[in-house]
Amino acid sequence: MATAAKNAFDVLKERGFIKQTVYEEDLYKQLGKESTPFYVGFDPTADSLHIGHYIPIMAMAHMQRAGHKPIALIGGGTAMIGDPSNRTDMRKMMTKETIAHNCEAFRRQMSRFLRFEGENAAVMVNNGDWLLHLNYVDFLRDIGINFSVNKMLTAECFKTRLERGLNFLEFNYMLMQAYDFLVLYRKYGCKLQIGGNDQWSNILAGADLIRRLEGDDAYAMTFTLLETSDGKKMGKTQKGALWLDPDKTSPYEFYQYFRNVEDVKVEECLKLLTFLELDEIADLVKYKDERINAAKARLAYEVTKLVHGEEEAEKAKKQAEAAFSNNVEDMPHAEIEASSDTPLVDAMVLIGVAASKSEARRLVEGGGVKVGDVKADSVAAKLSDFGIEKEFVLHKGKKVHIRVTLK
Repeated sequence: MATAAKNAFDVLKERGFIKQTVYEEDLYKQLGKESTPFYVGFDPTADSLHIGHYIPIMAMAHMQRAGHKPIALIGGGTAMIGDPSNRTDMRKMMTKETIAHNCEAFRRQMSRFLRFEGENAAVMVNNGDWLLHLNYVDFLRDIGINFSVNKMLTAECFKTRLERGLNFLEFNYMLMQAYDFLVLYRKYGCKLQIGGNDQWSNILAGADLIRRLEGDDAYAMTFTLLETSDGKKMGKTQKGALWLDPDKTSPYEFYQYFRNVEDVKVEECLKLLTFLELDEIADLVKYKDERINAAKARLAYEVTKLVHGEEEAEKAKKQAEAAFSNNVEDMPHAEIEASSDTPLVDAMVLIGVAASKSEARRLVEGGGVKVGDVKADSVAAKLSDFGIEKEFVLHKGKKVHIRVTLK
């Protein structure tokens, strides 16, 4: 590792990533002394990453830039049986082919943040390669013996589940995740696991297992979750999760989400979700009046550029500016299967500005919908009532403006 590189711990701490860690002084020395392999786990139950994965991936990128080796662990083994957490039924089991497809999608998306070639190249591994071939008796004898049930039950991840009932499959998750850490230590010299703060107990278990069985140092670090000012997870849209796949969440929708974040969250998002230098961020957010909008626009642009590339970020920025200035030609465009006889509320669902007809009706009743320059005041209105034949502009509130074509 280059001696001139700033200690990754300092980078992560000053940008607000670190929530919890153990053996902090030793970990600091470790990260400043030599290139350290570290890992983050990802659940491959979808064919795209979402905004909940963004902070761990950014942390991986900062770590790699500081000279450390990222390991992206895909939970193919656990996905084969399905995670029963917070469900009344078993999740549908995934095939190896589906998992492989999802892994490849993750790799493509991560490649915008991480290098998979060259010095300290990131690697992607699948825990199915070892978990699916375990001898259960050997696993209990070699791994299970190192875990105290009494201590496990005090872990936050189990305490919250005890109220509704904890099954044996869930109880095994801590052991399997700890075993993942041990395998990566033995294969890659991995000494650190990082992840969301909700994984704290599981990450600690892995670090403790390595220290017990290998007599070597191992570390745990968790990150803050991206939350709104009232404590809810950020990244939820009217269509659901904010995906990194442009087919699931368009670059424009992605841009608009961050363009409209709360004023009080702009600085935090700039630190966690972009590579802008801290002094530039401080300059962007020094004004707390309407000038904060310039910082929001920069945040939206930088995040969209990282996820979708500069061309798509420029296009989204242009569309957003066009919508604000009412420049029809450059507005985001939607083409829908409808006619002039289609009810407005149906069209709103097809366009994607409302998740359901009932939501569309509420928006109309609340006075927040305009077709062209005409305010919609009836939930029974058809597009023809607004003189529409082929194309129109739909306005939802002050921030959503879409050019719509009927086909």
